[in-house]
Amino acid sequence: MIDEIKEIVGNQTYNDVVVAFSGGMDSTAASLLMKEALGAEHVELVNVLYGPFTYSKSIEIVKSAAKKMGLKLTFVESRKQIEIWKHGPSCNMCTRIVKMGTVQNYAKGRLIITGSNACDTWGQTGLKLFNGMYAPLGDLNKTMIKKVLDYYNFKVERIGEHATREGCKLKHLLKIMANPEYHGKAVDYANEILLKMVPRGMKIANVKIVGPLSKNIAIINVEPMVENIDDIASEISKIDVIDEVIIAKKPLKLTIIANPSIFRVENSKKWILEGKLQPEFAVPIKIEWKESKNNKLRTFHVVGVEEWKNYEMEKELYLKSSKESSNTNSQTKSCCSRPSAIPPMQMK
Repeated sequence: MIDEIKEIVGNQTYNDVVVAFSGGMDSTAASLLMKEALGAEHVELVNVLYGPFTYSKSIEIVKSAAKKMGLKLTFVESRKQIEIWKHGPSCNMCTRIVKMGTVQNYAKGRLIITGSNACDTWGQTGLKLFNGMYAPLGDLNKTMIKKVLDYYNFKVERIGEHATREGCKLKHLLKIMANPEYHGKAVDYANEILLKMVPRGMKIANVKIVGPLSKNIAIINVEPMVENIDDIASEISKIDVIDEVIIAKKPLKLTIIANPSIFRVENSKKWILEGKLQPEFAVPIKIEWKESKNNKLRTFHVVGVEEWKNYEMEKELYLKSSKESSNTNSQTKSCCSRPSAIPPMQMK
């Protein structure tokens, strides 16, 4: 890997590289490899801030990691995700346009290093070098990336929202953000409060914001369950833009309206359920899909939530479907998510 990095970077106009650095295990492993291959003086870490949607703890983690690695760190800010979320949740578009676009503007022609790997869509293309960006981890899965970190004896700190997948708070807003001061504030404040009130090392700790545009419903997801969950719910309910709070203790049924391009494609609906949503819910979820007639909605919008009352009757089918999906996508599952345990829904 070191030899490959030297060869690829040596063929570029600049000897210096910019790492799109989030502080997570992928970008950290990539940074350590680049430092060894090129020397610290040729590596600059760039972290994109998303305004109120960046976890305060994330900034601390990024600063600490850069200091430990002895690498230059630069923060750049973008709030273009506000425009993207006007049309529904779209993490992929945010990554491509907001994160990578902002880093590209800053890099000014230097080669950009990403943490993309065999577990994501770029990695699955087999391309490592593309459009001024290089993915040195392109052939590696999460287990192998962990071995790279172990080799360098580097422990990555976690934000605490998820055991394997962490990012900005906005990914927990499962609806159109028509008004940042209402919808955006809800997902910002609720998730900061939650992380301050739960212990370190949680498997899942997030607050999903759902509901129609006129109502913000906060779904608190924690795994394992914590003793102070009612206190957490009480604090979140005090946020002036939160209208209802649900503690996810029992299986849930979500009502989702989706763009026709999603609604009419079974694989797209399957991915949203099994790849995006279920791994970050503390309980099993079921989706009732409806086709959107809103031309502004490009993705999906969770408009309602209720208890999945007949879960016990449908559990066997649910578990069978989950197992089949796990077997079919075993590599992706082991890389990018893991099934949640089923704790014993309290409505407030």
